[in-house]
Amino acid sequence: MRLPGIGPKGAQRLAFHLLKTPRELTDRLIDALRDVKERVTYCSVCNNITDTDPCAFCSSESRDPQIICVVEEPQNVSAIEKTREFKGMYHVLMGALSPLQGIGPDDLKIKGLLGRIGTTVSEVILATNPNVEGEATAIYLARLLKPLGVKVTRIAMGVPVGSDLEYADEVTMHKSMEGRREV
Repeated sequence: MRLPGIGPKGAQRLAFHLLKTPRELTDRLIDALRDVKERVTYCSVCNNITDTDPCAFCSSESRDPQIICVVEEPQNVSAIEKTREFKGMYHVLMGALSPLQGIGPDDLKIKGLLGRIGTTVSEVILATNPNVEGEATAIYLARLLKPLGVKVTRIAMGVPVGSDLEYADEVTMHKSMEGRREV
């Protein structure tokens, strides 16, 4: 039950499944989990999860080093990569600013991002989550980055594709109207 997304019933089903599974299969699962803990680490450049350092994104010659997309967590990189549209680099903050939870700028990987901004970086895309913490983080980063002479952009937010306008809240509609573009 201590794993995310696993409640009491799910934990019970998993426990009974493992008890019925042949020993060889559970040993392979144990070995796989041990390998993950021993071999998977964080990239020394972008903080993404990797089994090689630097990661495949940071060491790829086909990626554009002039654009850095800043995200909160490693799983956000996967979400962006699914689009197959972004060809730049990443920087994972490992969280978002949250004063109520005691998470300040020093708790995030912001210094590493600032260290990466030089003559080669022309744009930083702030792709933090569209919530209070993500917005605060984006505003904070924009204030730090703009004086460095780099273009700072924010991902668009608004009504999701396939939904109805009647279900959109005021903030979502505001962001949709604010981020509109010419057709």
